[in-house]
Amino acid sequence: MHIRGDHAELVVGGRLDVRSAADARTVLHSAIDDGVGDLVLDLSELDSWDATGLGVIMGAHRRAGRCGRRLVLRGVKPQMQRLLVATRLHRILAIEGGIGVESLPRV
Repeated sequence: MHIRGDHAELVVGGRLDVRSAADARTVLHSAIDDGVGDLVLDLSELDSWDATGLGVIMGAHRRAGRCGRRLVLRGVKPQMQRLLVATRLHRILAIEGGIGVESLPRV
């Protein structure tokens, strides 16, 4: 997993899973605490995430809210969109462009 960017926009790539969760959490919390306004997470380079990785995203979402900020997801791939819809997290998280539930392929 790799994350690059600043306190306004971060690009997340590789795998966001149990092995990378602690490092990702540290970077996200630092970016949230050091900035103002929306924090955009560009997930276009993210290959996959597991439940732990999704938990890191949700934790960052809650922390951003407590800091008066908003976490915005950008570049969410279709397979990740399906997971957000299945867990109903697409209703909670801010997703740039939204998710067209009807257009997602069924599995």
